[in-house]
Amino acid sequence: MAHLRSLESIERMAMLTVHTSPLDPPGSGDAGGLNVYVVEVARRLAERGVEVEIFTRATTASLPETVELAPGILVRHVVAGPYEGLGKNDLPSQLCAFTAGVMRAVAARPEGHYDLVHSHYWLSGQVGWLAADRWQVPLVHTMHTMARVQNLSLAAGDRPEPALREIGEAQVVAAADRLIANTDVEARELVELYDADPSRVAVVPPGVDLDRFTPDGPDGRARARAHLGLDPDELVVLFVGRIQPLKAPDLLVKALTRLSERDPGSELARRLRLVVLGGPSGSGLDHPTGLADLARDLGVADRVRFEKPKPRDELAAWYRAADVVGVPSHSESFGLVALEAQACGTPVVAADVGGLPMAVGGGVLVPDHEVDSWADALAGVLADPARRAALSRRAVAHAARFGWPATTDRLLAVYGEAVAHRRAAYRTAG
Repeated sequence: MAHLRSLESIERMAMLTVHTSPLDPPGSGDAGGLNVYVVEVARRLAERGVEVEIFTRATTASLPETVELAPGILVRHVVAGPYEGLGKNDLPSQLCAFTAGVMRAVAARPEGHYDLVHSHYWLSGQVGWLAADRWQVPLVHTMHTMARVQNLSLAAGDRPEPALREIGEAQVVAAADRLIANTDVEARELVELYDADPSRVAVVPPGVDLDRFTPDGPDGRARARAHLGLDPDELVVLFVGRIQPLKAPDLLVKALTRLSERDPGSELARRLRLVVLGGPSGSGLDHPTGLADLARDLGVADRVRFEKPKPRDELAAWYRAADVVGVPSHSESFGLVALEAQACGTPVVAADVGGLPMAVGGGVLVPDHEVDSWADALAGVLADPARRAALSRRAVAHAARFGWPATTDRLLAVYGEAVAHRRAAYRTAG
């Protein structure tokens, strides 16, 4: 895989995130870990003196054309299609309009204004491919999720990602100067499933905000529960994310039901509570009340609490309030939720898929998506306070290895190498 060493300094760059704005709160619609990644990386780059301009599609007329996210970071809203009513799968039809809007926005800038383009998700990669070629700068691309990976591990009844996306992803992989993979697993998937050139793939794990997501002392859980209105006696399993088959929150509802059925009179069954923090997204929009309906049909509606997505500072309190955070995804390129939860000292029970084995160091990995396996894994943590405490200590230590500054160091090295390689190629050609 690509070798990480800084060769060129970066002063100004363009980031592209077509389908979701960095201003959108993660947890519903198309906003998720990608949004967190873009915001956190942009902040750290700006702190290092790199000017970052983020181009995203305008989805409302109420926002100005340009928003300063933080000093050194501008978010530019590009009009491409109607403000509302377009889902992610409709956006390929607007890529030409989006690209034209990006070009118009920077038409008056001098040649060489940007040092490189970093695109996020395949839709942005299509635009980045054209923009980088026009500006004669390198394209660095992060996939975040890949259709061929998701289609190999679909949830029962979920619809596969379309062939159009697979083709578009393959084109971006071929065009990018550097591909950022979150883990060695993702790097291998890029090579094996998309025929990526291994020399262009660099592994750069995402980070976690270690100032925001922290344990809150021995009484932190009690304080968080008092603040959030949670019963101090309950055993709380928390799900954070978009409600859709890919993320599999239904598995947690079914596992809670199974635990209640096994021994209805037990202390574990009496104290169980599932909190779902997020909103419907993707194919979950086909049945937006499906998860609540499932809980009702299984007779556990009184044990499941639904909450809308929360701001980042409030999210930390929810992590601290939980006994366990469940991440049962069928596919996950990394798993920022798992990392954030562990940074707050909360153990994680997660699916053994994708990047989660790297993200989870204080918790349990479940090898399949069988209800009994998940019920056993949750019970093994919830019913054993000493084990929870040990996992909590390991979780904090593990998360401490993944600060955003380290991610930024590695990204800057990849950027510098891409710029140096591109400039050398131009000198040779000239």
